[in-house]
Amino acid sequence: MSSSSHGAPSRVGSAATQLTRLGRGQESSLLYVNPPVVRGTTVLADSLAQWRQRAGLRSSDKPQANYGRFGTPTTAAFESAIAELDQAYRALCFPSGLAACTHALLSVCSPGTHVLISEFAYWPLREFAENTLRRLGIEVEFFPELDADGVAARFRSDTCAVYLESPGSITFEISDVGHIAARAHERGIWVLMDNTWATSLLFKPLAHGVDIAIQSASKYIGGHSDCILGVASCNQNAWELLASSVTRFGQTASPDDLYQGLRGLRTLGVRLREHGDSALALAIWLEQQPEVAVVCSPGLASHPGHALFNRLFGGVSGLFSFVFRPTSEQRLTAFFDTLRVFGIGLSWGGYESLVVPLAARPDSELPRAASGGQLVRVHAGLECTDDLIQDMERAFTAMRGVSAVPEKIAQSS
Repeated sequence: MSSSSHGAPSRVGSAATQLTRLGRGQESSLLYVNPPVVRGTTVLADSLAQWRQRAGLRSSDKPQANYGRFGTPTTAAFESAIAELDQAYRALCFPSGLAACTHALLSVCSPGTHVLISEFAYWPLREFAENTLRRLGIEVEFFPELDADGVAARFRSDTCAVYLESPGSITFEISDVGHIAARAHERGIWVLMDNTWATSLLFKPLAHGVDIAIQSASKYIGGHSDCILGVASCNQNAWELLASSVTRFGQTASPDDLYQGLRGLRTLGVRLREHGDSALALAIWLEQQPEVAVVCSPGLASHPGHALFNRLFGGVSGLFSFVFRPTSEQRLTAFFDTLRVFGIGLSWGGYESLVVPLAARPDSELPRAASGGQLVRVHAGLECTDDLIQDMERAFTAMRGVSAVPEKIAQSS
């Protein structure tokens, strides 16, 4: 049986202290500060009796003493760390964050059922739902509502699950998670949530009624842009469904990536604080720029979900977005090509600052002033905040040096 957490874990001190001790395990008489990387497939039995005992273990119990696909002590260390941090019954690791999202959904959905998925969910997850879930005979409905009454109005007799992401991808809408979960449970509906933005430090989904909490550990948990990893933690009610489904699909994760995840956990609190402080300073600065129509950060008083965010979350992380006022491609090119501290690229949660131009969903809560403007997602890394603002300032200066005539107007003249 895995050494993942069962029931209420014992907690030592504050979250900062807890992070330094998670997942050490007690498998040997030597207690390493960093659990070692264990790679392996075959695990030998000492006797026929021991072999028969191991062979009788259920795969949903993740019998790591049976075969390496169920994990190694490195797997157990990481899963127990996340379970303790999330105050969960147990946790399961995956080879990517997307794998954690998709397999969590597959575990609670079956042909002929109906699943509700937030309009603001991670776009690869949306593609999976639109293409794979529907092909499997599962009816998928995307919803824009953020309040419990609005979501509950969509419940049907065959609704099996509600999938949330809060804050939402791209424009960071805030859902009333606890009340939505309560209404779902009244109807026997599972509640899943992607908690990658906040991590377990800024929000604990299971404490708000979520059954399965998902994170891309490639982001803040790994923290160094050098591993691909996902994790899902759950309450006791959801464990059998989740574990049985995942082990049947043969899902596992590399012990080397799991080790990187464990390493990242140790400094998660310190890094997340720095990410959040820089992101909020940048967001406030961007609101003052005349070329910016709107800044989408739940940490700002101008964000429509700010009050709810303050009630539910313990702070901001490093990810937010802003929207330019409509302008020409030449001016946008000047902005992006002038950046030197910010890189242009996907992903986030690492030590480096990133920007990436993305398309805003038409159903997002962006104000009319942002209509038609380029949306830019920003991740504030661990560089000096002043350097990040100066880099943005140089980019805006370069942008202002280009003719302000919008491209469409210039083409028509």
